[in-house]
Amino acid sequence: MKRETLDLHASRYAVGLMSGTSVDGIDAALVQISDASDEGASVRLIAFENTPYPAAVRQEIFELFDPTKATIDKVGRMNVLLGELYAEAALAVIKAAGLKPADVAVVGSHGQTIYHAPEPEKRHGYDIRYTVQIGEGSVIAARTGIPCVTDFRPADMAVGGQGAPLVPFTEYLLYREANRTLLLQNIGGIGNMTVIPAGCPPEQVYAFDTGPGNMIIDGVVERLYPGQTMDAGGAIAGRGNVDEELLELLTKEPYYSQPLPKSTGREMFGSVYIDRVLDIAKRKDMKAEDVVATATMLTAWSIGDAYRRYVRDRTPADVLIVGGGGSYNPVLVGFLRRVMEPMGVQVMTQEAIGHSSDAKEAVAFALLADYAMKRQPNNLPNVTGAARPVIMGKISY
Repeated sequence: MKRETLDLHASRYAVGLMSGTSVDGIDAALVQISDASDEGASVRLIAFENTPYPAAVRQEIFELFDPTKATIDKVGRMNVLLGELYAEAALAVIKAAGLKPADVAVVGSHGQTIYHAPEPEKRHGYDIRYTVQIGEGSVIAARTGIPCVTDFRPADMAVGGQGAPLVPFTEYLLYREANRTLLLQNIGGIGNMTVIPAGCPPEQVYAFDTGPGNMIIDGVVERLYPGQTMDAGGAIAGRGNVDEELLELLTKEPYYSQPLPKSTGREMFGSVYIDRVLDIAKRKDMKAEDVVATATMLTAWSIGDAYRRYVRDRTPADVLIVGGGGSYNPVLVGFLRRVMEPMGVQVMTQEAIGHSSDAKEAVAFALLADYAMKRQPNNLPNVTGAARPVIMGKISY
């Protein structure tokens, strides 16, 4: 059946897919996008679905985070398998919205990051930056019958950017206010902060990764509490006490003082880092719940430290809006309030302002894909360090 030519100026539906560094599942958001003004699009969330990874698949993905285990055959196989799983997630959210695939203009998929190396490495006379996200867009397009945009980061990195963070582009379009300076803090596996000064143009937005989000918390929970993959509701941390000596030691990590722009990932705060934390905790004979509480406080501390170091003197903020899985951890949010509110920054969650913490990043990739299909730049050079605006994303028809 011939698909009608898409009118990119009318209201349209798009699907965004997100799988983060925590590897807890596939987030799928179906949104309605309208070109409300010359300044950009308005977006309405129609449906959201989360599909947990099968345990065996999750384990295989984690193996790929280790370059010594990520052989070419395993990466290639998982690339196609994830394409199948992402396609199923897209079709499920379309069905949940009461729509058909033919109603949807585009699918935007972040893919699963298995390696991210944003700092230039000199090889054979060239400065090489590289990143690997898997989840084959050709498979998603074939299974759904919908054009699919994937692999967003390389275009930004090709012009000197870090390829991250990407969500600030959509945060500026959807959240900016005339009279308040906002901090948008995502707490996924990694924490990242977007600063949107009151009434600013897009070139004044800046953003960066603050450090670990849930990654260290999840990592120590998995090791110390076999069978658990996260501290659901902060229940474990809530029973523990923060070990100030361990916390002080962990705050010395050089990443926290690196200049902007900067981004990080599992390469820095993954299994090797967690081994080190647990080794110190064992030598100190710490209780398991105290290790989890300390890891939770580290995330809150890193966000407060980032605000003090990079933001407060430049653009004092009014509100910090927390999204991502960490926003459902009341102990973490409480620690964050303890850190931020003495500096005059109110802490709120996405839900408190009528949005969805779960859906936020999936919504972003639907909008980024929409811009790619319109052949419009969808990066913020001031955020990523890129030399110029570019159109990110590779299209599978």
